[in-house]
Amino acid sequence: MAAQPSRFTRHQVPRGTLPDAETSTRIYLIKNVSLLRATYQVRLLLYRAEQTGKKLVFRVPKVCRFGPDLADLRREHATTIVVERV
Repeated sequence: MAAQPSRFTRHQVPRGTLPDAETSTRIYLIKNVSLLRATYQVRLLLYRAEQTGKKLVFRVPKVCRFGPDLADLRREHATTIVVERV
């Protein structure tokens, strides 16, 4: 069996993600977690934000920490990622 492209799951369902909200200049990801990591969802939304010239906004609680992988990603893409603490 040939290797399938990574954009499909093993059941041939297209991979993708939708933001929680989107405006003409921002893509919002709203999470109520104590630790946020650079998940597949985060990386896909970051890619989408950069391709469309929008900001990726993480709306998280004040106590939310960022995992080391996401902290590195935030440093690399500081002009694209915005954090709103609520």
